[in-house]
Amino acid sequence: MNIYVAKNSGFCFGVKRALKKAYELAGQEKNIIYTYGPLIHNKQVISKLEDLDVISVDSIEEAKGSTLIIRSHGIPLNIYEDADKNNIEILDATCPFVRRVQETAKEYYDKGYQIVIIGNPEHPEVIGINGWCNNKAYIVENIDQVNDMPFINKMCVVAQTTITFEKWNNIIKELNNKSDDIREFNTICVATKSRQEASAEIAKKVEAMVVIGGYHSSNTQKLYKICKSYCDNSIHIETADELLLDMFEGINDIGITAGASTPDWIINDVIKKIENKGGD
Repeated sequence: MNIYVAKNSGFCFGVKRALKKAYELAGQEKNIIYTYGPLIHNKQVISKLEDLDVISVDSIEEAKGSTLIIRSHGIPLNIYEDADKNNIEILDATCPFVRRVQETAKEYYDKGYQIVIIGNPEHPEVIGINGWCNNKAYIVENIDQVNDMPFINKMCVVAQTTITFEKWNNIIKELNNKSDDIREFNTICVATKSRQEASAEIAKKVEAMVVIGGYHSSNTQKLYKICKSYCDNSIHIETADELLLDMFEGINDIGITAGASTPDWIINDVIKKIENKGGD
């Protein structure tokens, strides 16, 4: 049995950076440290942070007079103002790739362009980006929503950093029919692109594919969808405990990939469990 692990599996740059800041601060502070929403979409890591008194909150008021870490997904602009009013010290761990999207949205909104975000309207990254253009963006994740849009004189399009290139290409093609002046900024993260491509290459050549990551992780869900399109025998798990080795009976080649919020130790646990079954 052969095990193939996709390149770029596990923590992305933005997540590593945010966690590094959180662990460093936890080692210095004696008081509780707060994060604006879960720092990453991985409940095992969140549990470890809670043991270090790094606690997630959903409102600024809950962190009044304390230190607040901004997660890699970023936040709307008004949250910074609210934090200042509540005497909150901000440690900003917004991913630089996400910051670029936020700044692009603000720049073109200020120039009079209608901002369009291709992504999930309920995802914290998209909510944050929308907050940099006065919450006036059109947020679309399928072609039907594009069809319902009016004609727009000046349009600026950005992407949630974790969407697939297929989604971007399909939707941007239709958006070009909705404006004579359209500025396109494909802001899909480089790491996302590499992870998706590497996972697809592995999925094409194996008989079973294991996708590891939080069930609430947007980028992991997209990895699973990509892998499933090339390898029907694909599964999505959070930890090695969910891995049923019976699914590998009679299989010679197994692929593994992991989302951007999946720590190395969880990936290694899965690899070891398969190795103990006879994988190499």
